[in-house]
Amino acid sequence: MSNSVEKLYGTRFGGGMRSWRWYLAKVMRLFLRWFRLCPRRGRRKRPSRVRDLWNYGTVLLKSLHYNVLTNSDTVLDCVFEPIYWLVDNMTRWFGVVFVSLVITLTSSVVIIVYLCVLPIILSTYPVHWILWHLCYGHWNLLMLVFHYYKATVTSPGFPPQEKSDIPTVTICKKCIVPKPARTHHCSICNRCILKMDHHCPWLNNCVGHFNHRYFFSFCLYMTMGCIYCSISAKDMFLEAYDAIESGRYMDIHTQGEAVPGAGLIYISFPRQSSYQTPAPAFTHQERMLHKSLIYLWVLTSSVSVALGSLTLWHGVLITRGETSVERHINRRERKRLRLKGKIFRNPYHHGKMNNWKRFFGVEKRSDWLTRVLLPSCHLPHGDGLTWDCPAYRHNTVAI
Repeated sequence: MSNSVEKLYGTRFGGGMRSWRWYLAKVMRLFLRWFRLCPRRGRRKRPSRVRDLWNYGTVLLKSLHYNVLTNSDTVLDCVFEPIYWLVDNMTRWFGVVFVSLVITLTSSVVIIVYLCVLPIILSTYPVHWILWHLCYGHWNLLMLVFHYYKATVTSPGFPPQEKSDIPTVTICKKCIVPKPARTHHCSICNRCILKMDHHCPWLNNCVGHFNHRYFFSFCLYMTMGCIYCSISAKDMFLEAYDAIESGRYMDIHTQGEAVPGAGLIYISFPRQSSYQTPAPAFTHQERMLHKSLIYLWVLTSSVSVALGSLTLWHGVLITRGETSVERHINRRERKRLRLKGKIFRNPYHHGKMNNWKRFFGVEKRSDWLTRVLLPSCHLPHGDGLTWDCPAYRHNTVAI
């Protein structure tokens, strides 16, 4: 037996020397072990981002193919997913641009009012109108700046991510966490928002439970300020517009005779005659004043119409005890119950006046002054996780 083993492995000199077959087998075993540990050696490694997208697309196609619940709506959602992703990311990144635009336009209007409008008011208006403009204008500016700052920096409120005893109504499909009532997922912030109304790019923030009052107050005071500026500067705007038009008339009628060219037809304007009343010659500073007043009136009038419509719409929603998201949900639910012969009742509607009191956090009469007409940082009614509904409103709960 020992002789056969020695012949097989070729050991000689007492087992101290091994044959070439043993060494070849040893090298092959090491080579196979190394090859198993490094199967991709020698290939170019794809970037992690490309590999993640490839894996995501593979899972997406497999889910469409193997999911028995797949329908046309699921396919359309998957097809438009890149468009949703592009819109969400553009809104997220352009939020900084929109905030800068709001600050720039508002600052330009304030500068024009201080440099152009206010000196005219102080020099031509009676004392009681001067006091009115000084008090109301600065109060409106203070409320506007305060509420815009608070709406931008205040967190809208997020549901707890860990397990808790808070009652929930569903599970968020994106966050995979329990979702309380009136909570919705924002695809731009990529988080669930308590009592979500919408994502506002002009704030670069979501409008939710804790900053909804700041957002509405900003829209209200911005609208009031624009209406105030457009009405106060209306006569100045008309005078500036007439001055610019008369300056253009003077420039046209003081041109000389045009020299006709080859193959072209020219209209020759006569020189200004002696009996024509010459238009006033404005200095550069006066022309800049006229253009600034026109810019002020056009901008404030446009914003008054656009933002005033948005503010009025949100006022209607507050009166009904709804948010922008709940408006669409309740409309579909109202239609569904009407077909069954039932009446839909909003479970969060406490009456028109009570809705406004809850929204502004008014608990007594003096709160209308201290919490609505003056800057206030008080918290809204409730914690945004649980809601007290009237006992008689139990037909349908909006989620």
